[in-house]
Amino acid sequence: MTLDPTSAIRPATARDWAEIDPLLRARALPTDGAREHQAGFLVAADGSSVTGCIGLERYGSVGLLRSLAVTEQSSGRGVGTALVRALLTRARAMGIETLYLLTTTAADYFPRFGFEPVPRTALPASLSASEELRGACPASAVAMRLTLPGQEVVGARGGSSA
Repeated sequence: MTLDPTSAIRPATARDWAEIDPLLRARALPTDGAREHQAGFLVAADGSSVTGCIGLERYGSVGLLRSLAVTEQSSGRGVGTALVRALLTRARAMGIETLYLLTTTAADYFPRFGFEPVPRTALPASLSASEELRGACPASAVAMRLTLPGQEVVGARGGSSA
């Protein structure tokens, strides 16, 4: 199924935290450090209700995708996919060159977006500032990496290429 047309993906606001926090907890995702990076979150909203969220922590030219979660009612409707795509677009626009993530349950989900498993030792030192790598996410979590293509360039004929 696809994203409900009444849903919109937008940057999270301070008021959204009251729905983001319980959503992360319901999905057994770590909340340590999430609120401190709330400015990097996007939410899917259906009217005034948050139906999903995803976070981005930026560390120079690398980023950490974290906290992808959708409500039980939104599961299977394309909300997660739409959130990941919106986050990738945002990361490219911010000049992030490489995205990493840690997952205990979704290692089979993220390859569809180009993420590949990497050894934890391959994570850049800059990510050690994240609560996720300092213990919020278990050592058993799979590390994954995506190298983002360059910025979209508008061609002389009005087309674009990535």
